[in-house]
Amino acid sequence: MAKYGDFIRALFVLGRVSNLPTVWSNCLAGWLLGGLGESYRFNLLAIGATCLYLGGVFLNDAFDVDFDRAHRRRRPIPAGMIEEGLVWRIGGLLLLVGAMILCSLGAKTALLTLWLAGAILLYNWVHKRVPFSPVLMALCRFLLYLVAASVGLGGVTGLAVWCALALACYVVGLSYIARKESVPGPLRWWPLVLLAAPALLAWVANAGEYQQRAKWLMLIFGVWTVAALNHTFGPGTRNVGRTVSWLLAGIVWVDLLAVAGMAPMFVVTFVILFCLALLLQRIVPAT
Repeated sequence: MAKYGDFIRALFVLGRVSNLPTVWSNCLAGWLLGGLGESYRFNLLAIGATCLYLGGVFLNDAFDVDFDRAHRRRRPIPAGMIEEGLVWRIGGLLLLVGAMILCSLGAKTALLTLWLAGAILLYNWVHKRVPFSPVLMALCRFLLYLVAASVGLGGVTGLAVWCALALACYVVGLSYIARKESVPGPLRWWPLVLLAAPALLAWVANAGEYQQRAKWLMLIFGVWTVAALNHTFGPGTRNVGRTVSWLLAGIVWVDLLAVAGMAPMFVVTFVILFCLALLLQRIVPAT
């Protein structure tokens, strides 16, 4: 029974399921920016994106197994909770299934999905060897936004691209901080500027009553981001893991900022996803 419990725990940890609400919020925001559409297409989008994400993070541990054996021996594979070969098979299957589901939603979506799957594989392959790996991570989220927008009735709009870029900037800043979680070292301040990109875009892109709504959302986003950074840059013991976890949950606020002018009826959904991300982080580590 203990071994079975370890195996189930390994699946949840490998899948980093506490980040799934941010994947779903990316899908919802991108779909809204793309003009919405039939609900069954959104459901397929969410399922396909979930499979792609899970496949990507499973393969991440498979690619990183040597590093984990040296630096993170509590990860599922070096801890003996699951076999390395099985992780490769599960990850590859999930990536394939996710790509097939998304490719069924149209030619444009299929092309963007192939780019996204390629970016996921490229990131997993080189992210421990190149200094610009945060940019590759951001590229994955950027392409997910475009995939989601392509499923909507209006397709990939200019605003969808700009919002995807703002999210990518946020992810670059977050990822540079995350790099110091497993390998300690001095932290640079410049990536923190990128975390403000979503708020800046929300200010520029919204006008009138929408800007007033965006102001409140920017305040919430700003307070949460500063609170997250305080765990690393504030007084007291540095806790990079807590900062990264909170910033990951903050992706939901980034998504809500992106659709501040068009999604009053979906605000509750984003708030639920944010709370779900925090709840799942209490059960499964986000990183």
